[in-house]
Amino acid sequence: MKIVPNSGDGRTPIVLVTGLDADAVARSAGALLVPGTTVVHHDLTELDLGRVRRTLRTVDDDGQERAHQSVLLLEHGCISCTLRNDLLPLLRQLHRRDTVERIVLQLDSALEPEALSWAIDQAIVSDMPGLPDAPAGEDVRIDATIACIHEADWLEAATGDTTMAEAGLSATTGDEDERTLAQVAVGQVAFADALVIVGCDAAMRDAWASARLTAVLKRLAPSAPIIMEIPQRPITTMLAVQLLSAIPAGSRRGHIDTPHDPLLRGEPPLDSDCGVELFTFESDRPFHPARLHEAIDHLLEGVVCSRGRMWLATQPDSALWVESAGGGLRVAEGAPWLAAMTEDELAAVDPELRALAALRWDDHYGDRHTSMAILAHRPGQPDEIRQALSEACLTDEEMAVGKANWLSFDDPFGLAHSDPCDDLPRAVDVELTNREDNR
Repeated sequence: MKIVPNSGDGRTPIVLVTGLDADAVARSAGALLVPGTTVVHHDLTELDLGRVRRTLRTVDDDGQERAHQSVLLLEHGCISCTLRNDLLPLLRQLHRRDTVERIVLQLDSALEPEALSWAIDQAIVSDMPGLPDAPAGEDVRIDATIACIHEADWLEAATGDTTMAEAGLSATTGDEDERTLAQVAVGQVAFADALVIVGCDAAMRDAWASARLTAVLKRLAPSAPIIMEIPQRPITTMLAVQLLSAIPAGSRRGHIDTPHDPLLRGEPPLDSDCGVELFTFESDRPFHPARLHEAIDHLLEGVVCSRGRMWLATQPDSALWVESAGGGLRVAEGAPWLAAMTEDELAAVDPELRALAALRWDDHYGDRHTSMAILAHRPGQPDEIRQALSEACLTDEEMAVGKANWLSFDDPFGLAHSDPCDDLPRAVDVELTNREDNR
């Protein structure tokens, strides 16, 4: 059976298959192995030994599967550098093979599809004989991302604070990988265009837990078609083809959102289901940084994930970008506000973004605002979070003292950290990897 690529621009289509469940990822990638497809897998299980095993799999028209394995030595002890220096050139090479119509990347559990998509699209591949320096994205394009999740334990992983290193899934040597399982699990699903759920045996299924999981997935990846793989019916090429065909137009397909893009992609349901609710918090007042630092703990309890841009009174030029998943939180400097740009900088801004900003433009503060999307999984949590964030905004009295005086507020998110975060790096790029770190 042929898997016919979408008509396009001459670039070779790529399907990313991702997930914490390595066996499920392998099965789903294998189901896509048909004549004309090459499956690429970098195995990180020997990372501590300083090597990575790369396997290329193909199948002949007569169904004969062939595999070629190489051993890669780590460069600088960095898996990211090793994969970039091997995978990205390989993609450009595969594009030039007449026998390759589609590439399937079977991702190790520690790899995040969004970061890889960015590298494919943006990282310059140089020093390839006969080829100009260019990103791999000049030759290949992300056609779909499939995330595989395990029905029995995905939600627990997505709401906890276990680190990747603690789970034995580190993407670095030693215990330096401080990402949490939740951050990786949520990122894999949120970036996916389609989902494969590895189901439990019917006798072991918890109906309520399965319903909660479905409610979360419908809000995290609302437009993604889903198939269920059960022990009695493993995924087949037919099911894999049907899944890819069901991906609707307008799906992500490797697109990486910017801090000013809409936060609710794919029109997710906003009602409550099994105690799961996706809601937004909006404010046209800035946050007091010290009170926000206290309130942000509410995003780490009873919340699957949150993401959005925040207006901080002490940082008037750029939005503060916040992302959380389970007990992991990341705070970073986001995109500059349009109101803080020069005329030349504004001229380079996407007209659609300027039009959206104009809809909420304020004569005094421009496009500055706070907008958060939060996915909670406990009843009552949305009201608690809204109240905590509202109380962290400036009061009438604080608004009245004016922008110049706001700069004197104590700022735990500023360049100079103070207690309780003395041990953290500068706040414009802070990783708070568990609940204890943020207290």
